[in-house]
Amino acid sequence: MAEIKNYTLNFGPQHPAAHGVLRLVLELDGEVIQRADPHIGLLHRATEKLAESKTYIQSLPYMDRLDYVSMMANEQAYCLAIEKMLGIEVPIRAQYIRVMFAEITRLLNHLMWLGAHGLDCGAMNVLIYAFREREDLFDMYEAVSGARMHAAYFRPGGVYRDLPDSMPQYKVSKIKNAKALAKMNENRSGSLLDFIEDFCNRFPSNVDDYETLLTDNRIWKQRTVGIGVVSPERALNMGFTGPMLRGCGIPWDLRKSQPYDAYAKLDFDIPVGTNGDTYDRYVVRVEEMRQSNRIIQQCVAWLRANPGPVITDNHKVAPPSRVGMKSNMEELIHHFKLFTEGFPVPEGETYAAVEHPKGEFGIYMVSDGANKPYRLKIRAPGFAHLAALDEMARGHMLADAVAIIGTMDIVFGEIDR
Repeated sequence: MAEIKNYTLNFGPQHPAAHGVLRLVLELDGEVIQRADPHIGLLHRATEKLAESKTYIQSLPYMDRLDYVSMMANEQAYCLAIEKMLGIEVPIRAQYIRVMFAEITRLLNHLMWLGAHGLDCGAMNVLIYAFREREDLFDMYEAVSGARMHAAYFRPGGVYRDLPDSMPQYKVSKIKNAKALAKMNENRSGSLLDFIEDFCNRFPSNVDDYETLLTDNRIWKQRTVGIGVVSPERALNMGFTGPMLRGCGIPWDLRKSQPYDAYAKLDFDIPVGTNGDTYDRYVVRVEEMRQSNRIIQQCVAWLRANPGPVITDNHKVAPPSRVGMKSNMEELIHHFKLFTEGFPVPEGETYAAVEHPKGEFGIYMVSDGANKPYRLKIRAPGFAHLAALDEMARGHMLADAVAIIGTMDIVFGEIDR
């Protein structure tokens, strides 16, 4: 009788369910996974090395491109590290704006994850629903920074500029008549804060729609319950953070345990799971969207009532106002020197971390007193999660590997950094 041997299968790197350029080498016994070997390095962005030859402010836009669905969350960790080294105080209004946009970013990330994970497991409609809401969130990004994705809006010492008083409106075209446009522009007639508030009022019912599609759906539960189970102890040992850790029942969240910016002043809950499986991680992320919505609403209310500066007045670190720069020689010199030479950072080392949508995103920075980092090391949450893929996938079916990759919410820009 012929001996049946395991066979090896390449999963990716160009497969849509590989979430980027993951090459996964699977050893299969029939359809059962015996071993899963993730190969990384096909994307390698070299962000950490590039930072050594760029001034601190020139490296900021590289952060957006690491995890390209959590843009401002990456910027936040980078700015916090520089501010820690320089000992800069960030104006309170800037802290609230940062928190608000960090949570808008969390919604952007989780909606992308929900749509893609649903699609991976065979649910088509949820992607269209999730991307409908992402359009409004991108409009918020665009209103404040001019870019829909790579914003470079957070700056050392605060944020680039204050929130605009008006939202861009849709214009009459061959396709849209005046009546349709009036409806589309209904929530765009006020300021950005009005637009965000309108979104926050609508969003809980949108999350209800996602839950109607998936939470009690028999097929969804068959694809996710009991798949990729991780015990709390194992999750801690493997360096899990974020929803991957909270799905195992451990209520660890840097926004509560090590608050930064304005998080200590806000009221929100930390959702946790019980079984540590793919379904629990789904439930945790859905509840996180509701909590992010709560935080954004609190920030909107505070920002309406409290005007003020949004960036430090130290012009060695932050540029002067455009009016000041065009009417005052000293301010013009500050502006020119800042964007050509940057600013020196005192010798030393620091680590700053944020509760990124995927987990703990940290920046470890070493300065030798120059205007660019001596070394930069990024602690990407997805890297530790991907390392656990072999352990999580063993004994499961080939189709379950897709669900497990999806539940990790992997983006390769930060893994191959």
